[in-house]
Amino acid sequence: MPPTGAHRKPSRTGRHPLRPVLAAHRRDLALLIGWSLLGTAPALLSGRLVATALDRGFLADDARTGLVTLAVYGLVMVAGAYGTRQAVPRMATVVEAMRDHLVTVTVRGGLHGAVADGQPPRTSAVSRITDQTERARQLLSNLLMTACTSGFTFLAAVAGLTALAPAVGLLLLPVLCVTGLALLRLSRTWRRRYDASLDSEETVAEESGRVIGALRDVLACGAVGRATADLEDRLRANARAAEAVATVGGVRTGLIGLAARTPLVLLLLLGPRLVAGDALTPGELLGAATYLVTSLEPALRALVHSVGNMGLELATVLGRLARHTAPAPPDPGGPHTTDRYDLALEEVTFRYGPHSAPVLDRATVTVPYGQHLTLVGASGIGKSTLVGVLAGLERPERGTVRLGGASLPTLRTDWLRSAIALVPQEAYVFAGTLRENLTYLHPGVEQRRLDHAVSVLGLTGLVREHGGYDGTPLRPTALSAGQRQLITLARVYLSPARVVILDEATCHLDPVAEERVERAFRSREGTLIVIAHRISSALRADRVLVLDTAGLHGGTHASLVRDCATYANLVGHWRGDDRGSPGLTDPRLTDPRRPPARPGWPAPPDLLSSAPGAPRSRT
Repeated sequence: MPPTGAHRKPSRTGRHPLRPVLAAHRRDLALLIGWSLLGTAPALLSGRLVATALDRGFLADDARTGLVTLAVYGLVMVAGAYGTRQAVPRMATVVEAMRDHLVTVTVRGGLHGAVADGQPPRTSAVSRITDQTERARQLLSNLLMTACTSGFTFLAAVAGLTALAPAVGLLLLPVLCVTGLALLRLSRTWRRRYDASLDSEETVAEESGRVIGALRDVLACGAVGRATADLEDRLRANARAAEAVATVGGVRTGLIGLAARTPLVLLLLLGPRLVAGDALTPGELLGAATYLVTSLEPALRALVHSVGNMGLELATVLGRLARHTAPAPPDPGGPHTTDRYDLALEEVTFRYGPHSAPVLDRATVTVPYGQHLTLVGASGIGKSTLVGVLAGLERPERGTVRLGGASLPTLRTDWLRSAIALVPQEAYVFAGTLRENLTYLHPGVEQRRLDHAVSVLGLTGLVREHGGYDGTPLRPTALSAGQRQLITLARVYLSPARVVILDEATCHLDPVAEERVERAFRSREGTLIVIAHRISSALRADRVLVLDTAGLHGGTHASLVRDCATYANLVGHWRGDDRGSPGLTDPRLTDPRRPPARPGWPAPPDLLSSAPGAPRSRT
């Protein structure tokens, strides 16, 4: 199998994904910093209080002063613990908002990327949505708490130590400088290796998706060994990348431990001389040791780990997410609009690949504005492809598609999308109120129009069940497939679209409800194109268009039954399937004098599109 690493590199122009979250939670961040400052009070005062308790208390034979000072130290620690406790909810608010935002922009970026590429979404996006966003959440939560607490603790300990014992502060300075330079160099290496490790993880995810998606072909071709070997190669490469990250991380950990212990070792070695030379009192020596052991050393370890490890890891993850979640710039289309809405195909040829047979071959058809057209044909023949080309969702290989005399590529994309609405078989309803769902394509629609749409499409009962338009929010999974289709149809009915295309959009409705929907759209201003799910749709149309292997055939029901063998056989098949169905009493179906299907043109077993839930050919 070909390597998966050769895919298109994402744009690096993505906005930093944390910016919107941080901007929206400035107050929480300010409170987090404030409570964290209170949490560092013990680090700032610990050494000073210990030195005072010893020098002015116990060593001066004043036990009361010593005990009172230690009691104050205890109160300071309680205040610090309270500040740390209060900081946690503020941190959680920011982190959870960040996680939700990252998931949203990652999903959006994956969908935009798939649409821009014209290819299915890459399975590497799953790694970003699940693993990397969750990793970013965990890293940010740890980083906010540790960096705030440890950073302020470190600064407070350095300030307290320098104020208490300047000589010890001078010993600390070169150690910190040398450690900082070494960590900076190692951090650059670590970040490069960690980025390569994330690349490897995404490659594993993408290769696994390719193998699983092509599993039937792999088994059929006897390529199980080859596919397994390819996956094992990716997994071994991923393990090597993780090992390289761990190696640099281990060196950094050792360096941090050495830097954290060195000041205390120097203090113990030089302590007797400093006390003997009156540079330090015994209390100040113990206070300096207190700063180093209880505050400075733990804070240094935590700070370097949080900023040096988690900070770099978070920056790497967010950088990758920003590159992959930057939405592709929308195609603005041309500069024009039109005030006419007749549709036309002119010598259009369309195929899905350079070596595949054309789905449409020099197809020519005109749909005048206001016409009710029904499109029929065998399953898989290309009906959905034809309406996709008419709607401008698919670009033909040759020929021209026009709306109001203007070629579709010359029309503004946003205007075109509002002028032509294509409703697929799959109905999309989101968790919101009925009003939000119904008015999604026209938020400012008048109430009387909303009431009218609900009435003519048969949604009155659903509105009542949910307590009105602004009542109980919809739970899409609790709705039937037919209810979801009716909500989607009403949404398009209320939209400003002047051309509506129903691609089996009523397949989950019974014949009576389907007739009500088609008659409602027929009475609505504009053009209606219906891919027929039942013969009754063809009988209600002004004109019928038949698509078969020979091309397009247009006419009325009567003329096509007489002149088009494909349509005659479709009608015969439909009549056998639908005889006795409610609403199918048209004499053109039940009249025994209607000509039978043409000899030599037997109806195939699946002339209609597949039943809901069954696998469907791409048409």
